[in-house]
Amino acid sequence: MIHAPTASMQGLHLVADLQGCACAPGLLSDVAALTQQLRSAVLAAGLTVVGEAFHRFPDNGAQPGGVTGTVLLAESHVALHTWPEFGVVTLDVYVCNYSADNTGRAEQLMATLVTLFQPVALSSQRLLRCAQGAENRSSELGT
Repeated sequence: MIHAPTASMQGLHLVADLQGCACAPGLLSDVAALTQQLRSAVLAAGLTVVGEAFHRFPDNGAQPGGVTGTVLLAESHVALHTWPEFGVVTLDVYVCNYSADNTGRAEQLMATLVTLFQPVALSSQRLLRCAQGAENRSSELGT
């Protein structure tokens, strides 16, 4: 049996595509620095780290390999993917609001990360998860 979600379970999912990142070029391929920066941003936003996984892809000729990484949160997760050869970073911040409203924390975390990477162009989306009513859904799968 599937139960209807309650208002207290609603989550916020923020995604962003950052292009033309003007941060230090080496940052986009530096696993240790990215891990430290994500952890620091998470803690500064008042969220709780429960785990992490990062992977650096091999260099492609003279181009440094990118990084994919996730910091698992008690509140959900933050993920990033970098393409140093294009100066691109994609970000994914998802928080549930089960025991507290973490909306402001998610927004602070995303803003901190955008500032870190200094993109020339930014495209972002905001999705309410398990929200009541069709107006909060971006699309329905399987229809």
